This record gives sequence, structure tokens and C-alpha cells, in this order.
Amino acid sequence: MNVKDPFLGISEKERKKILQLLEVHIYKYKKGQTMLSTIKFDNIIGIISSGYAEIIRINYNGEKNKIEELEQGSIFGSILSSIDNYDHEIIATEDNEVIIIDYDRLFNYENTNYRYFNTFLMNIFDIVNERIKEKNERIRILSKKTIRNKLLEYFNIEYGKNHSRNIYIPSTYNDLALYLATDRSALSRELSYMKDEGLIEIKGKRITILYKWFFYLSVDPNPPLRTPVALSPSQTKYFINTTWPIISPFLTSISWSLQLKYEK
Repeated sequence: MNVKDPFLGISEKERKKILQLLEVHIYKYKKGQTMLSTIKFDNIIGIISSGYAEIIRINYNGEKNKIEELEQGSIFGSILSSIDNYDHEIIATEDNEVIIIDYDRLFNYENTNYRYFNTFLMNIFDIVNERIKEKNERIRILSKKTIRNKLLEYFNIEYGKNHSRNIYIPSTYNDLALYLATDRSALSRELSYMKDEGLIEIKGKRITILYKWFFYLSVDPNPPLRTPVALSPSQTKYFINTTWPIISPFLTSISWSLQLKYEK
């Protein structure tokens, strides 16, 4: 995940002035330490200025699941993250430093007289906008009912970002299973089925998409003319099974129209 620096375009001298204007608090944490339990309930946000952390959700049975990774430049807080209840923890995965800002101070009108402060605000808004975009992408994925459809939507989104048939898993397959809200073993089985059907190729953390027609249908509404690609029997079967429910109503409509025309 590429995180934009909140202080992008701001000198070190201006950075210090911004921290003074916002009357921030700076905390340092050791690896494995639980960070700022109060941030889940107070109207404040945090910026990871160095190191790494992660947000953990604790299930009713005590099982812990990672739901978000935080790296240098990441912004978190009850307003931006799902940490407004007792089921979540923020854990330092490396020694880190965190800047804590009172959310209301960000919108102090007097601070907007400074150019560098306005630059800082724009950077914050860009980061928040990207976070909203990421959450909307996940909603699109989780709205799909089956693991295969979740994977197809995930591949679709990643292809739209990079325009490459090579999809790289950013961390681990366990994390991908959590992201898709499914079981790790069930995810492995579905990926194995798709590989056996000739739809994908898997090599480590790289998944290569072999079914070009999927992207033409779901990503580009006006795809360029290409040489037809020969599909394997398994790919053809899958193509028919997925497209038949879509074209069947149109074929039925045409059939009825022809029948009525003939009867007349």
C-alpha cells in the first residue's frame, strides 16, 4: 500500500510550525505494545510518523484478526477507522512514533492564513479521500455472495488500477482471506479450482489472469478490436455458465417476437 506523506511539499521548518499550531502530542511505542486505547473514543486522529502498527479485531472467542496495516504516513482514528468499540486494538508491529492531533484544531480558521498549513490540509484530504475509495472498493467485493465472485471483483479492481493481468498479493494469502471475509482454506480451494479450469495461473504471490474476455466485459465498455483468443474446454464451459443467465432473457424475447410475427 502506497501512503501519501501528510507533510508532502512542506519543509522541516514548516512541519515544526504546523505541529506547534495544532498543539500535537507525540508518543513513542515499542514493538508489541498496545497503543493509545483512548484514541478509539476521543475526537482525535493519529499519524504514524515512523515505524509500523496494525489494527486488530478481537472476536467473541478471543481470536485476533488484522483488519488494517498502518505504515509511515498512515492516518487513523475513530473517525477514519473501525476502532470505536472494545473489540479493536492498535498494536505496534515495530518501534514507532505517533503524532496525535485534536481533530477540531485541524479546522481552526486562523491557521488557514498560512500557506504551508493549507498544503498540509490538502494532503490530509487527499489521504482521507483515498481511504474512502479503498473502503468503497471493499464494499464492492464484500457485496458478492460467493468466494469466486469476490475474487473476480478483486481481480477486476486490481486490473483497473494497474492494467496488468498480473495481480500481486500485497502481503499474505491469510490477509487476502481476511480482506475477502472468507476462510483461508476455502480461498485456497477456490483458487485451486480456478487454476485447474485454466482461468488463472499462480506463482507465489503472483496471480496471472488467463481469461482476457473477463476484463473486456467488466472493465472496458468499448474494448479495442483484438484477435479472438481460443478458449480451452474448461474456459468455454465457465464462459457459457456465466454468460447464459445474462443473454437468455434476450434470446427468449427475440424468440417470442419472431413467433408473434410468424403467427400474424
